[in-house]
Amino acid sequence: MHKIFKIIAAVLSLFGIISLVRIIAAGDEAMETGEKAGLFEPMAWTAYIILGLVVLFVLVFVLQNLFTNTASLKSTLIGVGAFAAVLIIAYVISGGDTMAYKNGDEMATSGESHMVGAGLIAFYVLLAIAAISMIFAGVKKVINK
Repeated sequence: MHKIFKIIAAVLSLFGIISLVRIIAAGDEAMETGEKAGLFEPMAWTAYIILGLVVLFVLVFVLQNLFTNTASLKSTLIGVGAFAAVLIIAYVISGGDTMAYKNGDEMATSGESHMVGAGLIAFYVLLAIAAISMIFAGVKKVINK
């Protein structure tokens, strides 16, 4: 299996390098005028394929590890539940906004405003939790030395 992955990685890397060389050889002027705009497509597809493979392998190996190790499954579910709780609390706290905001050429709805507010609150709460955790870990490490 490892040999197959190495061969796939080598082929995709070679294809990406060839695409990059073709783009560089065409020059900036040809790219800006759109004369050689088709050269970007193979590079983009290579990136999409690599991203898809990485996401697939991460999901497969994470799920495999979760179901073979029940202790990690329990802690993962606790973490996912805590994250979901933060998101739900942020949504409930966010009351939306009565002001009218432009979203491109259209006006943003109150639901969109509510979701943006919830996202901001969730971001701030998670940022505070991360900062407190880092400070706590640093202090604990200094005390234990």
